[in-house]
Amino acid sequence: METLRVNCVAQKSKTTAPPWAHLRLPPFPQVAIRVLQLTNNENVQLHELSELISTDAAFASEVLTIANSLVYAPRYPACTILQAIAVLGANHLQGMCLTVGVRSYLGKALNHPLIRNVWRHNLACAIIARQLAAAGFMDKDTAYTSGVLHDIGRLALAVIRPNEYAVLLARYQGSGASILPQETDLFGCDHCGAGRRLIEDWKLPSEFESVVSDHHTPRRSDGAWSMAELVKVSCKLADAAGFCAFPGCEITPFVDLQAELPPRERAAFHSELEPLVQEVSEKIYAIESL
Repeated sequence: METLRVNCVAQKSKTTAPPWAHLRLPPFPQVAIRVLQLTNNENVQLHELSELISTDAAFASEVLTIANSLVYAPRYPACTILQAIAVLGANHLQGMCLTVGVRSYLGKALNHPLIRNVWRHNLACAIIARQLAAAGFMDKDTAYTSGVLHDIGRLALAVIRPNEYAVLLARYQGSGASILPQETDLFGCDHCGAGRRLIEDWKLPSEFESVVSDHHTPRRSDGAWSMAELVKVSCKLADAAGFCAFPGCEITPFVDLQAELPPRERAAFHSELEPLVQEVSEKIYAIESL
């Protein structure tokens, strides 16, 4: 895959902004992107997905391991990629491959504790989004994929300059939205803008664009509930559960976040924070211990 370029407009008045107008991003695992593209085609054949994933033995091995983990807990263990797809479904495969792809994408940057916090925040958001979707009538697999994708721009920035980004994450205190101008000072764009361009470059469905670019904007005043709105609350719930993207992130109280949920989702979701923390922690541990 060719090197991705994110076009970002630097703030002219900031002397600390880098002198370039394009960020050169390392290539994301091509197999993961192709799976994301193919699974949005209703006519895709299971054997096509299996053959695609099997072209990368290491990637296929990780996908199969996650498919049999606590995260998905299939009734019967899958011994091949084709079996995993048949048992879990193509939509499940989308989230699994994206999780494997993100971990591979981060590479050595994942060894830095503060970058690892970003990775865990992303996973926590995805896990919570899946639960919220299951509590209502939204597709839980798409919700998980949306959760993993929501901070893909932040993960990309972490890959470009992990040490400098870690310094920013370590010292900054404020809301998730208020760190965006600081990212622009450092990179020439913020993680929402970087994520939106990646979604475009990867030719993913347009509905993912609002997920990655608007997850720090206020909830809609009319109370409308969509995948983008679900991810906004999931992101804040991940913070409340102890999986903040940066240590000084302002946390919205759990009871306030419950109030943001539609009645049906609120009734079926966790009524207390501690069970949510335990469940998310167990699933993240299951992924990280693979």
